[in-house]
Amino acid sequence: MTSPATDRPTAPGGPAAPLEAGHSLRADAWLRLRKNRLAVAGAVVLAVLALACLLGPLGSPYSYQDQDLALGASAPGRAHWLGTDTLGRDLLVRILYGGRISLGVGLSATFVALTLGICYGAVAGYAGGKLDGAMMRLVDILYALPFTIFVILLMVLFGRNIVLLFAAIGAVEWLTMARIVRSQIQSLKKMEFIEAARSLGLGTPRILFRHLLPNALGPVIVYTTLTIPAVMLLEAFLSFLGLGVQPPMSSWGTLIKDGAEKMEEYPWLLLYPGALFSLTLFSLNFLGDGLRDALDVRTAKD
Repeated sequence: MTSPATDRPTAPGGPAAPLEAGHSLRADAWLRLRKNRLAVAGAVVLAVLALACLLGPLGSPYSYQDQDLALGASAPGRAHWLGTDTLGRDLLVRILYGGRISLGVGLSATFVALTLGICYGAVAGYAGGKLDGAMMRLVDILYALPFTIFVILLMVLFGRNIVLLFAAIGAVEWLTMARIVRSQIQSLKKMEFIEAARSLGLGTPRILFRHLLPNALGPVIVYTTLTIPAVMLLEAFLSFLGLGVQPPMSSWGTLIKDGAEKMEEYPWLLLYPGALFSLTLFSLNFLGDGLRDALDVRTAKD
């Protein structure tokens, strides 16, 4: 029998049985993410590193370009916790400033890649037919080009500045994102709620940005966390070749390059920036793996 006030089944002669509280997909994903210790640890490490890079240099008596040629390269000590480089510059401050550049390049270039990839993939997936075929053939052609050579050519032609570095790296990292979004849009546009939106007379932009893209955000978020370390590695590689951040500014890539040249004499010049760079990459990958598992509804437990 049921209670007329609540329409809940009641035991004979007893109180109404309590209803089980429901959970949204986002709440379930958040609960699964919190249970993944590696992903949570990665997020905490990233937050600490970002705050240290942002606020750390403000409390230091040194600047990233202050030189003490008489001091030269000195081992870690009280005055300089991580030592100094060959020009007598404080290594800790340069690492923190370099973290600003490396993380800034990673986030900015990833944002460029996301914007291009999402818009391009969404249009191709929703349009279908010949337009989709032509757009994806262009992606295939760009995939065949050597990305690093393309970035190097851009920087040689238009100059070496940090803004161009953001744009150049983002311009070659959007192709995979476009394919991911296209495949998601192609599967979602056949579902009933999209047919209902069309029957209500909604326009294509509203269907794309209000109904399709929000439901495709899961794989996009996961791939974003994996794109950031890839972009940071590419920036480090370009800086290692001398095509990235120019002196006296520093990034983790330039610091690793300088440390590799003097690693036998001054190992701390390579050890500390290399360790922080590796820790950041590991944390981003752990967070990406955790988000992938959390956002995959097939891993949800009943």
